[in-house]
Amino acid sequence: MTLLTALPAALTELPAALSAALPEAPATQIPSPAEHTWYLGIFPLRAYALAILAGIVLAVWMTARRWKARGGNPEDVLEIAFWAVPFGIVGGRLYHVLSSPDRYFGENFSGGGDPVKALYVWEGGLGIWGAVALGAVGAWIGCRRLGVRLSSFADAVAPGLLIAQAVGRLGNWFNQELYGRPTELPWGLHIDAEYLVPNPATGVAYPEGTLFHPTFLYELLWNVAMAGVLLFLDRRFRLGHGRVFWAYVLLYTLGRVWIEMLRIDDAEQVLGLRLNVWTSILLGLAALVVSIVLARRFPTREESVRLRPEDDEPPAGPRAEPEPDPGVEGTGEAAAEPEEEKTAAQEESDADASVRT
Repeated sequence: MTLLTALPAALTELPAALSAALPEAPATQIPSPAEHTWYLGIFPLRAYALAILAGIVLAVWMTARRWKARGGNPEDVLEIAFWAVPFGIVGGRLYHVLSSPDRYFGENFSGGGDPVKALYVWEGGLGIWGAVALGAVGAWIGCRRLGVRLSSFADAVAPGLLIAQAVGRLGNWFNQELYGRPTELPWGLHIDAEYLVPNPATGVAYPEGTLFHPTFLYELLWNVAMAGVLLFLDRRFRLGHGRVFWAYVLLYTLGRVWIEMLRIDDAEQVLGLRLNVWTSILLGLAALVVSIVLARRFPTREESVRLRPEDDEPPAGPRAEPEPDPGVEGTGEAAAEPEEEKTAAQEESDADASVRT
């Protein structure tokens, strides 16, 4: 048995093993919200969008406090977020559509899907790695405009990213999506009949009343806990030069691997594993390597968040000499010199005239 087949099998048996080890508990469940959209007149308020916005606000607030503590201007965070947030939303949607193309383009891009739904962001579907990748491009633009280090900003924003992701998972709960496989654990999640997905093994929808792993809750709790770990590590070791950000990538992927393995929604499979599992594994390994390299090269935090410290800014240009005042032209030493030269010449002329006489 190879590792690729052993790992999924072990994760499949884990819930049953936990159920056998735990004492019997009264039948409980986590209910799903009855609605995910409310209307103010004709204007819809969608829980998924509200969760994303709430997460962004919390992340900006946390980042502004951390940026100030590192010596930056808190107002810089809003300027950088102005670039990073739109880029991140576009990148997250692109990653989701490209990693789950059947719904939008049909199986094997046969055209049987509905590509217009790729624009329906409010229905869910923002891939975190696409959001981080393009969001980083937007943040780089903002940092360059302000003359600050991208690595310093990434360190400041990393814990806030985890909190934003945690709050954003509440949107999945309201949408009754991205839940895990069936479970008999006391915290099983109830899903309404219209949101039940087919059993991957049989292709038949799960019966009503089936409880599922609340993967939204697992990731929410994991992200909040790892945000606390990042804050502790940053305060204890004064990490800098991007080390907090890469620690974020490493810690998040550790949780995402096992949470992703529990999910049963449609996803692209590569060598028997979900694409997001492979992405998390590869990014986690890359983050580990980068973290080791940065720890050796930069054991201490950078002294300034600016690309060029303010006192090292080059002068605006050569200092211009003051122009002479027209009102005093021809006076002073400048005027006296011609007069002295004229007097000397006159004396020499008088001396010549005396000799001739």
